[in-house]
Amino acid sequence: MREIRNMDLDWRFHLGEAPDAYYMGYDDRAWRRVTLPHDWAVEHPFDRCHSSGTGYLPGGIGWYRKRFLLTEEDAGKRVVLTFQGVYKHARVWINSNYLGQHAYGYTSFSFDLSPFIRAGENLIAVRAEHEETADSRWYTGSGIDRHVTLTLTDSPHLQEDGCFASTAFLGETEAGIRVCFAAEGADAVRAVLLDREGRTAARKTERKERGETILKIPEPRCWSPESPYLYTLRLEALRDGKPRDRYEFPFGIRTIRFDADQGFFLNGQSRKIKGVCVHHDAGCLGAAVPKTVWKHRLEKLKRMGCNAIRTAHNPPDPDLLDLCDEMGFLVMDEAFDEWEGIKNKWWQGHNVYPPKHFGYGEDFPQWHRADLESMVLRDRNHPCVILWSIGNEIDYPNDPYVTPLFREVLGNNDANKPLAERLYDVRKPDAGRLTAVAKELTETVHRLDRTRPVLSALSFPELSNRTGFADVLDLSGYNYREQFYEEDHRTYPGRVLLGSENSHDPAAWRCVEDRAYISGQFLWTGIDFLGECPGWPIRISRAGALDLRGKEKPQYAQRRVLWTEDTGVRLAVSEAGEEDRGAWAECFRWEGKPGERKRASCYTRQPEAELFLNGRSLGKRKPDRENGYRAVWELDYEEGVLEVRAGEASDRLATPGPAKRMEAVSDADVLRADGRDVIQIEVALRDAAGNPARDETVTAQAEGDLTLLGMENGSPDDLTPYSENSRLTREGTLTVYARAGETPGKVQIHFRTRSGLTADWKGKLLRK
Repeated sequence: MREIRNMDLDWRFHLGEAPDAYYMGYDDRAWRRVTLPHDWAVEHPFDRCHSSGTGYLPGGIGWYRKRFLLTEEDAGKRVVLTFQGVYKHARVWINSNYLGQHAYGYTSFSFDLSPFIRAGENLIAVRAEHEETADSRWYTGSGIDRHVTLTLTDSPHLQEDGCFASTAFLGETEAGIRVCFAAEGADAVRAVLLDREGRTAARKTERKERGETILKIPEPRCWSPESPYLYTLRLEALRDGKPRDRYEFPFGIRTIRFDADQGFFLNGQSRKIKGVCVHHDAGCLGAAVPKTVWKHRLEKLKRMGCNAIRTAHNPPDPDLLDLCDEMGFLVMDEAFDEWEGIKNKWWQGHNVYPPKHFGYGEDFPQWHRADLESMVLRDRNHPCVILWSIGNEIDYPNDPYVTPLFREVLGNNDANKPLAERLYDVRKPDAGRLTAVAKELTETVHRLDRTRPVLSALSFPELSNRTGFADVLDLSGYNYREQFYEEDHRTYPGRVLLGSENSHDPAAWRCVEDRAYISGQFLWTGIDFLGECPGWPIRISRAGALDLRGKEKPQYAQRRVLWTEDTGVRLAVSEAGEEDRGAWAECFRWEGKPGERKRASCYTRQPEAELFLNGRSLGKRKPDRENGYRAVWELDYEEGVLEVRAGEASDRLATPGPAKRMEAVSDADVLRADGRDVIQIEVALRDAAGNPARDETVTAQAEGDLTLLGMENGSPDDLTPYSENSRLTREGTLTVYARAGETPGKVQIHFRTRSGLTADWKGKLLRK
């Protein structure tokens, strides 16, 4: 019977070249022990000699080695090693035998170890090469930054890539599931659908090794964002009537439909997609983000009214998709940020010329088909996935594709672009080439999955609609091009339109709300991320509704009033005199110099709001739909309490005083003693009145079998190395991550400030 072993523990790591490390007998005792997922970049200081695009953190060459044992019985089975992601240019050996390489840092890949394994000790060696950090427009990470598994099967066995289930039909009293299957050496294959309680909802046996069948389910429970009900689909390879291999995965019964005039339908019901784009890092954790951390972030996005995630701009960590299945998020699963043409890579600050030109475009010609197939085959059984994106802003003007149809053109992020870079240049790649590539990629996806539409996130639809690029897609995603919605809806009847990347401006959402034919939007972004920064010392992109640690920003409050029926109120403050960028420039902090001009904003669906400074009314305002349910006042700073009242709701900000006490709180105090469980702890400083206090540096010390993974305050310009165990709070708070060891017992983290305040988080490690 199939056995899947997690291989995350007990790896040895060396940063730098080690030419003989592939050899099984190589002495790695001096190497550091690490647990996967692992990102070596965040273990090093920020340095402006590295690329601004990837957050001023290093790359290099890294080697990983792991020993594992197999019994005589195990060694006689088919053994497959799977990496969910290695950034990047991975080369893999088993017992000194070279297995092959994998270029892309975001797709999963596997090797059959069966010809090379032995009973007793075996040795995996992996070399990851990421020497040029200016190879991306955002933070990539470095190393084996996703899980690794070992799958052991007998004969006969099921082929995972050949197993695919989709909803064939959905009625009021019955649903049909189309199950495709592929096995080797089996007499028959049996499909069994189990409900959440483990009861059989449907079963059917086909007396062949490969093909498809239909399971009919009476009284089906549908999957949706409001009720993400998951069945379990179990496939069994039979010989002589007995199951010899079993493969199972969660399955959600749901239908999707995109209509050119009426928008998006889930399970036959019209709805708007309220999405956000997310990158794959989590601040101090880099690209090695534990599932528990993703869960915290998704819970907050759900409360904001978000129902969809776009994986910008690459295939995601499978843990994220598992959570989207479980929690009810729709997903746009995206493959690439560039194809044959390598985009500008900023290394001295965003849009600071000259750029560098490294990236996946170098690997695309050889690897794109295998990478796209890997994404679709791995992710197509997730009910959360409703869209396949084959590329992001591939048609970005003059970067590098040009067209004689436009002599001069600016993209959506080209305010300081030199004239020479804006002009048509016959010596650059012609944009017409994109149509041929898009056609090939779309056909590749359709060959593996015809149940979901294929799109590309277009940045230059005014050209791509004329070159035929948009014609070969099932759906057109528009990035920041709301001004073309009405015209293109009339000009291209039958074409489905979607906002694939959009600003937080409430006007962009009104364009969706007011047009039935626009299926929804995806905000740029849901969460701040490392890289794509304006220049030293800023190390992050600040576009998120949540900050780098997953804490709510004013943009979160703005979006919550737009996307939910919440009747509360939230107060935020910015400097007056700045360009009015709404929630972009605001913070939840009332502090400044006496007489300094400030702007106060409140977000609420209440018909009227009143602002008070130290009990004095500063007037009433009427937040409404046209201003994004935002009311604004300008005032002079004065120490004390700023309060807004709207109906029965209120919110207040107080001038922070010196910290008088410290709290350390998490949502759990029991961890699994498995070497992998991660806890997230929120540290808060409080002043004498119980309000968030002035910021101080907090030091953390873990005790017991617990490893401190990092401390994050979300500050854009905090260059304190992530390897340190001290960090300044921001707005009086700090987020701390720690990983459990394997020894059961009591654990704790002791926190202290320079002013002498202390707090303890206490927990237990248990075997479960």
